[in-house]
Amino acid sequence: MGIFQDWSANKNNIKGRLVMVLFRLAVVIRQSKVLLVPFFLYLVFYRFFVEWVLGIEIPWNVKIGSALKLYHGQGTVINPGTVIGDNCTIRQNTTIGNKNNGASPVIGNYVDIGANVCIIGEIEIGNNVVIGAGSVVVKNIPANCVVVGNPARMIKEN
Repeated sequence: MGIFQDWSANKNNIKGRLVMVLFRLAVVIRQSKVLLVPFFLYLVFYRFFVEWVLGIEIPWNVKIGSALKLYHGQGTVINPGTVIGDNCTIRQNTTIGNKNNGASPVIGNYVDIGANVCIIGEIEIGNNVVIGAGSVVVKNIPANCVVVGNPARMIKEN
């Protein structure tokens, strides 16, 4: 898909565009044994700049579909084992991870994740789901619904 596959999804969002281009480039370099040696310093730069300067932890081994929208990325932490589908939105201070080094979440397509959300554990989130701000998701979420709260509960099914 290329390193600019998230460009149009982050229209008018310079930080989102920058982070996603840097992420996609790091993925390409990390997957190629030929590119790994000459571009090793880029991977060091990526970790330093994106994680330490911008405050966004998206390791290059996270599987992210195309057109990820990254709004106000500050404080975003995504576990390396996470799988994120196409056309998803992630807002600030979101944590997507696992419990005790177990499996990480699998997030479907067209999932809209609000600010300050925690998605933890070996769970699956279906397609077309909206997760309200401040929610804590620790159980599977079916497709086509809206969830809110701590723990997250379904309030609307489409």
